[in-house]
Amino acid sequence: LFAVGLYCVVTKRNLIKIVIGVAIMDHAVNLFLVLLGYRRGGIAPILDRSLLGESGSSASFAARAVDPLPQAMVLTSIVISLAVTALLVALCVRIYEKYGTYDVNELRRLRG
Repeated sequence: LFAVGLYCVVTKRNLIKIVIGVAIMDHAVNLFLVLLGYRRGGIAPILDRSLLGESGSSASFAARAVDPLPQAMVLTSIVISLAVTALLVALCVRIYEKYGTYDVNELRRLRG
């Protein structure tokens, strides 16, 4: 997924397609972070209170629960990627208002 986004950013000449490629790369990184916290047979502690067991020991909890840190990192990453995408779209709109094109090659010719 990351390679598809990188391909889109590197090869496309339309600014909107480049922004879409950056968004795809953001989603790929988020998916990777979620996969880092995966544990086979694990369950989210918020879904099952029986993880604490009758004795309430933290060892049984740590043995079966998934790691919540990557999930928190993904939530933060989603907010940051939303802000970056909004900034890129705003830049594209301003560039189109000023130059009337989304083509990167046209914008390079206007460099003066």
